[in-house]
Amino acid sequence: MIKKPFVMGNWKMNLTLNQGREYAGVLKNRLQGRSEIRCGICPPFVFLQEICEILKGSSVCVAAQNIHCEKNGAYTGEVSALMVKEVGCTHVLIGHSERRHIFHETDAFINAKIKTALSVNLLPIFCIGETLEEREAGRTEEVIQNQLKGGLRDIRADQLKELVIAYEPVWAIGTGKTAFPGQANEVHGFIRNIVTGEYTENLARNLYLLYGGSVKAENAKELMTQPEINGLLVGGASIQFESFFKIIEAVSQD
Repeated sequence: MIKKPFVMGNWKMNLTLNQGREYAGVLKNRLQGRSEIRCGICPPFVFLQEICEILKGSSVCVAAQNIHCEKNGAYTGEVSALMVKEVGCTHVLIGHSERRHIFHETDAFINAKIKTALSVNLLPIFCIGETLEEREAGRTEEVIQNQLKGGLRDIRADQLKELVIAYEPVWAIGTGKTAFPGQANEVHGFIRNIVTGEYTENLARNLYLLYGGSVKAENAKELMTQPEINGLLVGGASIQFESFFKIIEAVSQD
């Protein structure tokens, strides 16, 4: 099992450029020389180039919050995988619940984005998760399986090993509600079982699985004690640097 925690902070549509610059610089300095944790941030598109420059040569990776499935073309307002790769991003969020539910992105569209990201060596952080209604109807596993298989359609094993998968129950995102650690661990285990069935057990065991959904310093350590959870995708608590760094400190291993 992977031992090094992976903590990603998703700023969503928040912060100013000056705030982002300061945040990135402090994060770089605070994590200098530390190898017990993997860390990254997901700034808004318009900050990416400057944030990537600040973090160049550091252990902190930068992810775009989204891409289009086409590499270029007449898609006004969209941003391509090639563009974010060129400015220095190594990762990209794909299939975040806000993209699925606010912007109605389908599994097929998400699958196309994953393929495009991989084709330019941009590493996807592939997000899946059920709504409260789906959980209460006992459909969690059905929804997770459909999203997982739909998003990974025709993805080869050698490509899959580069992915990070994030389980983010929609009912826990920005609501203050968090899946109980045992609940989250159970779904993570279910995800690994699907990957084992579709690929191999070895690949499934080495896959990074992150939990996202109202993660904060107070619950981070308990979540990370679960055997199937390898890291955290942090939303609201990553907007303020000190709250994000408290999460990093809570899950860091000596």
